[in-house]
Amino acid sequence: MEADLTSPSGEGYRRLSLWWDGLPEQISLRAPQPGDLDVDVAVVGGGFTGLWTAFYLSEADPTLRIAVLERDVVGFGASGRNGGWCSALFAVSEERLNRVTGPGTGAAMRRAMEETVREVGRVVAAQRIECGFAPGGTVSMARTPAQWQRTRDEVTAARALGIGEDDLRLLSAEEASAMVGATHVLGGTYTPHCAAVDPARLVRGLAEVVERQGVTVYEQTEVRAIHPGSVETSRGTVKAPTVVRATEGYTRTLLGEERTLVPVYSLMIATEPLPDVFWAEAGLARRETFADHRHMIIYGQRTVDGRMAFGGRGAPYHFGSAIHAAFDRDGDVHESLRQTLIELFPTLADARITHRWGGPLGIARDWFPSVGLDRNTGVAWAGGYVGDGASTTNLAGRTLSDLVLGRDTELTRLPWVGHRSKRWEPEPLRYMGINAGLRLAGSADRAEERSGRPTWHSQVLERLVGG
Repeated sequence: MEADLTSPSGEGYRRLSLWWDGLPEQISLRAPQPGDLDVDVAVVGGGFTGLWTAFYLSEADPTLRIAVLERDVVGFGASGRNGGWCSALFAVSEERLNRVTGPGTGAAMRRAMEETVREVGRVVAAQRIECGFAPGGTVSMARTPAQWQRTRDEVTAARALGIGEDDLRLLSAEEASAMVGATHVLGGTYTPHCAAVDPARLVRGLAEVVERQGVTVYEQTEVRAIHPGSVETSRGTVKAPTVVRATEGYTRTLLGEERTLVPVYSLMIATEPLPDVFWAEAGLARRETFADHRHMIIYGQRTVDGRMAFGGRGAPYHFGSAIHAAFDRDGDVHESLRQTLIELFPTLADARITHRWGGPLGIARDWFPSVGLDRNTGVAWAGGYVGDGASTTNLAGRTLSDLVLGRDTELTRLPWVGHRSKRWEPEPLRYMGINAGLRLAGSADRAEERSGRPTWHSQVLERLVGG
């Protein structure tokens, strides 16, 4: 099935996610590109990556003529639909970075990500973006013996890397349960380097900020191809010495980029606002984000208005990297998420699920996010965040700003800068491989629940993801 990129209109966008449904303002569309243009920097994509790039570039040099080109509407993609974790998580482990890119590079990346969470908070406060930014940290629970073993191994490895208790703390069962009142908690970890956020309000607010700084944002403008020095769109040609590709899960829609990043769906649900008596037991008093140490990733947060927003992986990869509005809602996956949420919090069995949604995120062949600028062509890029983009996009925007302006900084020397992932295999190989990996994650969790210890499924999966 080919990509169905047909847009809703006006208030129809509120169906995209809980976050879109909660936007306080009327949803109106910005004007499309009026015809051929000549600018200094053309940014392809009106999500977090593109807007953070435009923000830092326009702040550093207000004379730059910057145009953001968005196929649909600002925040249409993952930026307006994700789990709302602005965290220091990076898709590549510190050990792997040290092994692949050199000793000490993992620590540099970790520190940069931790600073990024603080930087997003700084900008949100300075620009008065009302997005419920709550730096409560993250609790990762261990709920089976195998998960508890993995938790302790994680902390042991962190200590060997010089990561102390202030950055990653091992929690006893009592401590973890006091933070997240879920069932069968054996222990966990806590890190302060995460904030819960309403991503749609953040991305929409950021668009207004960059416009005040002189950036022009064009919506309803489909980019078909990026060339050195120009962008081919449905509305004409944009000439620019620097072009930034910031399209994440939708990169496959660009000519020649069909196998650069694959779109893999992550789905979410949200409950009705829950009573205080529930939260007295469930915890999350500081709006800590939460997960557990299973292989099939889950993630949740307590929203500003007292809902439980909960998501996870498990939706199938669609043949040919297809993107379709129908894939945003998968009855089986959404029901599985509801059952998992009830398993964690049994008192939610009768809670009404008010929102079900999803969307594609971008994954590179080696699961390695990257940012860079090819000075021979003037084409820059960032993406492949593997679902950890709510914060990493800010780091990408600051890094791209430095690269475009020719600055040699700590950011431009980080290990993800200039990384090139090989292309994904042609079909049907990637269809078989990606979906086999998803099935393996589920089978690893089920095997661990039965045996109480890590199994061969876990070892194979860790090798696949760890590269």
